[in-house]
Amino acid sequence: MYNVALLVERQLIALDADQILALHEGVDDDVTYHMLLPVDSSPAALSASMTAFGGAQFVPLEEPAAYTRIEDDLRQDGQTELEASAALLVERGQKVTTKLVEYDPIDALVDVVKEKSCEEVIILTESHVVREFLHLDWTSRARRKLDVPTLHLLEHLTFDEQAEM
Repeated sequence: MYNVALLVERQLIALDADQILALHEGVDDDVTYHMLLPVDSSPAALSASMTAFGGAQFVPLEEPAAYTRIEDDLRQDGQTELEASAALLVERGQKVTTKLVEYDPIDALVDVVKEKSCEEVIILTESHVVREFLHLDWTSRARRKLDVPTLHLLEHLTFDEQAEM
């Protein structure tokens, strides 16, 4: 069994699934993808995000029930994206496990790599130029913590488009 940890920032599209599978065409073992999708449902993060949009005029929700509804919606949306992403790989004959992550995605990645004895990691995100430059992006952080090959792919772009960036 060849285990691959796959950390995605958002729902995969067919192009993403095809490119991920192309990376493992020559692997003799059965490949299992262990897909993680982070969802930040903490009220503090929501409040901070809303404050950034609305400046000082934003008044945080006072009622805990409102936070619970928002958290539940975020989890449900994340679970839907995760299931749709996994379905793309399953439709192509692959084995996939999934996990919605509500804590630091790199810590979750480290846990999965150890638990499943993953041989490699693929991190699929949109481009984060500043974070990448400062080595604060997921891939840089994962490479510092893991002792397995870690590949960063840009979502929704072909390999050729990524090479041109």
